[in-house]
Order: sequence, then structure tokens, then C-alpha cells
Amino acid sequence: MARTADPAGTGHPAPRPAPARLTVIGGGFAGLTAAISAAEAGADVTLYEAHRTLGGRARTADAPYRTNEGPHALYSRGPHWAWLAQRGLTGPLAPLPLREGARLRFFHGGALRRTPPLGILRLRTRRDAPVDQDFHTWAAGQAGERTARAAAHYAGVTTFHHDPGSLSAAFVQERLRRTTTLVPEARYIRGGWSELTARMAGHARGLGVRIETGARVGTLPESGPVIVATQLESARALLKDDGLTWSSARTALIDVAVRTGRGDAFLVSGLDFPGWVERFTTQDPGLAPRGEQLLQGQVGIGPGEQRADGIRRAERLLDAGFPGWRARTTWRRDSLATGRTGAVDLPGTTWRDRPAIDRGHGVYLAGDQVAAPGVLCEVSFSSAIEAVSLALASAPAIRNTAGPRRT
Repeated sequence: MARTADPAGTGHPAPRPAPARLTVIGGGFAGLTAAISAAEAGADVTLYEAHRTLGGRARTADAPYRTNEGPHALYSRGPHWAWLAQRGLTGPLAPLPLREGARLRFFHGGALRRTPPLGILRLRTRRDAPVDQDFHTWAAGQAGERTARAAAHYAGVTTFHHDPGSLSAAFVQERLRRTTTLVPEARYIRGGWSELTARMAGHARGLGVRIETGARVGTLPESGPVIVATQLESARALLKDDGLTWSSARTALIDVAVRTGRGDAFLVSGLDFPGWVERFTTQDPGLAPRGEQLLQGQVGIGPGEQRADGIRRAERLLDAGFPGWRARTTWRRDSLATGRTGAVDLPGTTWRDRPAIDRGHGVYLAGDQVAAPGVLCEVSFSSAIEAVSLALASAPAIRNTAGPRRT
């Protein structure tokens, strides 16, 4: 055991407490955030990931078509942005070319429009959206039925839900406000989100974090705080806690590579139904082979619908925004995401009502469906930081230092 100075003059230096051991289960964005934060505070951290690769839902497919598991972007006004930038983890970004802003289109009334209903922009400025009323009812009272429906469908880009209008008005309006700013918040990681994951993993290892992949954890370790940073369904099974549930969404995902064509939109947002298709190679051409464009989109589907129902709606957006895309297709992939799209709050609930981070007995949750504020991956980040803070408080041997520790 290491020795410290002898302030009492006893002639016997006091033993220095060994760093507390902290276990992180899950190697996605939340798990890596937790591991880095804990290691910077002096903890002895081991991270276990069940898959052979890190990243969770932030994985990117290998070339030639570097698709993420659904659309991904970082929002620059979120709490995670400064944290990542401070540590040099954002890396090269793929900024949206300003000239492409003219190719943002809205599918409304069965046709492409250059602008959305002006009432949507007015709704975003309101600060009194109630928690206990659904968004559609509240918005209709503010801006009329037609605008309310279009605004609810537009919110599908940050909720992935088949009926955002049925969710809490406060929940949806916050997301509407974040996605309709004059200066767009979205920032794209060049090369896909696996690049961010790799940088975070490298930084964690540099801080001394032990990372074990292909290591599925079936029981909790007997000593030291544990942060469970997995999907809520996996956490429920691991902790044997049936109370770990929260509403999420089902969404059909579509990835299409097409030969480059003139007149293709950059982005098509569905206002007749919730859905979104984006040309990701606009800002990052390296995601597809030369002469091809990579399109990615999502459409929320209801409990009684099949993946094919969502894909048909996505194809309507493709037909409108990317003329002749079927004849130009060089590669395609369809998939379904269930319960992997983050938390959605029903009327009468807020993020505070979701499963608590502190589960007692030194176990803490992190992820995008737990009790933390934010939009999309911001929830994972905020919950990871809070979980580490609580774990450190329960382990006095750790000296919580401010800011990144230099290596």
C-alpha cells in the first residue's frame, strides 16, 4: 500500500487509500463517457462490452457504405459538446455546406415545399407548453389543427415516434425548439460515429481504463460501484428489476446508395407523417464510393404496423426528393429499431419520472431512457456524468479532480 506524508509526526506515514474500483457495463456512448469521467477522477475502471466492437448504437458500418444505425448528429448547444471538445474528442467535423440549405424540403400536402407552415416557427417560441397535455391538443389551440399536425410530424426527427402529437406537449415543444433554430445545431462526425467511439476508447485507455470486448456480464461484481450503461431492456434482465421500463418508439430505418443525380434534395422532412430522409454524403462524401450518394432515413411506425408500412412511407419521401432513385440504386438496406430510439414522455410525465439513475447498493444506470434531461444522446451523456458523480460520492477513496486529467 502506498504511503503519504506524516502530518501528525508519528514517524509512521499514513497509508494512502487505494483507488476505488469502478465497473462500467456497456461500451456505447454512455459507457465510454462514464469510464472517461471516472478515470479522470482517479478511479480504477474496467469496462465490459458484450459485443466484439464498442459503440452500441453509435456503430458505423465498414466501407464502402459507412452507415450509422439510423441518423446520428451531435447538437452543439448540448452539454456533451463542450465536454467532448475540451478533451479533443470531436475530431474532424463534416460541416453542412451553406449552399445546400436551399435543398431542405418539406413533404406537405403530398408535395415538396420549400418552407414549412409559419405557425411551426411560432410554436417553437412558446415557453408555456404543458407537461400534462398532449402536444397536438396544445398546439391546435395555439396555431390551428393543420399547423399542429404538421408540427407534430416534424418532431418525428427527434422522437422517432409514429405519433409525436400524442406525447407530452412540453416534451415535444422542447425538441421542436432545438431543431428549428436559425443557426442549425446539428454537427456531423466525419467518417461516422465509430470515429467518435474510437477516439473516446483511445482516450479512456490512455487514462488507464481496461476495456474488455466480447465480455457479456451475467452477474454484477461483488465489490465496487457499478454503472450499467446498456439498453434499458438489458439492464432490466441483468438487475432482475421489472420496474425498469419506459416508453420508447418503433421506427423503420432505410439506407440507400444511389448514383449521383442532379436536383437531389439534401433533406426531406415529412409533415404529412413523421419521417425524415437525409443525404449524408452532402457533408461527408467519404461515406460512399465516388459518384454515389448515401441516403439515410427513418419513419416511425405504430404498434400494429410492420416494418414494410414504414418503408413504404419512407419511399414516398424518396420519390419526392430524389427523382428516379430506384433506377439509380446501387445498394440498399432496410431495418427495424424497437425500443432503441431513446425515451419519449407521455402526457403527465417528464424525464424525472423515468427510471432513477441510483438503483441502490452501489448500482447506477446510464443511457437514453433514464432520469436525465436532454435531447437524444444528451440523455446518455448527462446520465453517465450523474452516475459517476453518485458513484464517486459513495466511494470516498476517489479524489474527484476538476477537468480532464493530463496523461
